[in-house]
Amino acid sequence: MRSICVYCGSNAGNKPAYTERAMALGDRIAREGLQLVYGGGNVGLMGVVADAVLQAGGEVVGVIPEQLVGWEVAHKGVTRLEVVANMHERKKRMFDLSDGFVALPGGFGTLDEMFEMLTWRQLGIGDKPCAFLDVDDFYDPLIGMIDRMVEERFLHPDQRADLWHGDDLDELFAWMREYTPAHADKWIDEKRRKSLR
Repeated sequence: MRSICVYCGSNAGNKPAYTERAMALGDRIAREGLQLVYGGGNVGLMGVVADAVLQAGGEVVGVIPEQLVGWEVAHKGVTRLEVVANMHERKKRMFDLSDGFVALPGGFGTLDEMFEMLTWRQLGIGDKPCAFLDVDDFYDPLIGMIDRMVEERFLHPDQRADLWHGDDLDELFAWMREYTPAHADKWIDEKRRKSLR
């Protein structure tokens, strides 16, 4: 593992704990000798994570669409800033640059990016680890919904088990470094799968 992509809010949220965890994660990424890949912004938790990596002597690669540069939110102090045409190119480029993905608290964009990576892994497009780093149980309702997907047979249990969720940085980095992807079939019902052939 050489680089970790972090998805998180372009807002900072309403609790100091969100900023504190973003700072701790950024510091830890640098001290682990890893490069940060992120959305290239200088605002919200995005800016906090990037600044923490830089302050700890690490490298930061930002990937940002032209539209957001125009809104003057691009972080000009990162190691390398890549400007792409649109959000689709951004997600593909961040995937190519990263060996794993971590979501801190955030909004629609954070969930969109992480769930696309989970979907790509489910379809065999990628096999990189995905983790939700929690703060004050922010992601508990979402993880409950994912568990509901398993219960209602929309998601394979092994694919659910392949997703890390917790709040301990030591456990997160140990899991990511030792990660072996699950090879669960997308189709839960074998008879249904055969009928589609």
